[in-house]
Formats: sequence, structure tokens, C-alpha cells
Amino acid sequence: MSEATPSTRPLELMLRDYRLTTAEILYHMPDHPSLLQSYTWQEFDLAPRFPELRKFLDFWAANLDGKLHSVKVASQRLIRPMELRLTGAYLTLH
Repeated sequence: MSEATPSTRPLELMLRDYRLTTAEILYHMPDHPSLLQSYTWQEFDLAPRFPELRKFLDFWAANLDGKLHSVKVASQRLIRPMELRLTGAYLTLH
């Protein structure tokens, strides 16, 4: 299976089990290392390995001055089997 490209449509990605992934990245400000800054990253990615996020973080570590502090990741499958729940009441309208 090929990697995701910017031209790949979101529906195609979701059908290949890509999930909407959001990462909150905390990093040290280059001029004031004792202060933390927050950056939010969001993209379609494959859980649990997150290759797109890892690529982004590798780029960050190699090219940007702000040293990474921590990364929180949230991922949600967007296409999944339908969920059925029983209701507590059954009503009929005429």
C-alpha cells in the first residue's frame, strides 16, 4: 500500500484506515528555554505507528530551533461499523 500524498482524497484515506490525528506539541521557546509554547498539528495518519506525525517530528528536530518537550496524540477512526443502542421507550405517533 502506498503512502498518503497531499492529492489523496480524505475519503480514500479513511477507507485505508487512516484516522484523523491531532497532536499537541509542547516545545521550548528558542530565545527563552524555560518557557513552553504549544503547537497543534492535525493530519490523517495511521495508528498506532503514526508515520506522518513521526515524519513531521523528525523534520522539527532536524530543522527547527525549539527543542521538543512533549507530544500528546489523539486519534479517532472516522469510518466504523454502525453502533446500535436499545432505547428505554417505544413511542407511536399517529
